[in-house]
Amino acid sequence: MTVEIDLSAEPLSDVNRHLQSVVPGAKEPAFRLLHPDGRHALVVGLTGPIEVAVAGHVGFYCAGMNQRASVTVEGHAGPGVAENMMSGRVRIGGNASQSAGASGRGGLLVIEGDAASRCGISMKGIDIVVGGSIGHFGAFMGQRGRLVVCGDAGAGLGDSLYEAVLYVRGEVEGLGADCIEKDMTEAHRLELAALLRAADIQADAKDFRRYGSARQLYNFNIDHAETY
Repeated sequence: MTVEIDLSAEPLSDVNRHLQSVVPGAKEPAFRLLHPDGRHALVVGLTGPIEVAVAGHVGFYCAGMNQRASVTVEGHAGPGVAENMMSGRVRIGGNASQSAGASGRGGLLVIEGDAASRCGISMKGIDIVVGGSIGHFGAFMGQRGRLVVCGDAGAGLGDSLYEAVLYVRGEVEGLGADCIEKDMTEAHRLELAALLRAADIQADAKDFRRYGSARQLYNFNIDHAETY
């Protein structure tokens, strides 16, 4: 059973509160939110394994702090979508603005279109798959997790990267401080292929290149002072 909620008739805070209160095994396993009209902070803080579809575009911080829920946005998303996501799945059917998946600690974020600047900034374990291209400073200060870009990547990719892994199929405008291209082994191709299948994105893992940290900036070194 899918429960439809009209956001033009219901206060956003009440809708979020109701979705946050749904417990496993409830009679409302799936929801469809109508007329989102770019509202901010929609479906944030969900903790239950429920399914939520949003029929339109969303504003800032949609699906932030998500845990276990599966959220699908049938449109574009504003800045900070899936910010600090813990687990579950978030799928954006269109494009995403800046800082998508920021500080995400787990789960899977899929953006079918393009993502703007700082996609995956400070990621801490989240997996992000972008069907299109991303802007500058993707995965800036990325600590853990994987960022997959099926299109091109802007300047400063992986700047100040820690242990996050980046896969890019298209062109990279420029690498950030301490980010380098690394070998793409068969094990990495298999890992990437599995991630693409999980994201339901059609792409061949053999077409991608892998990037990671050179591990030169973990501790301050006067010889690298100009790089910090």
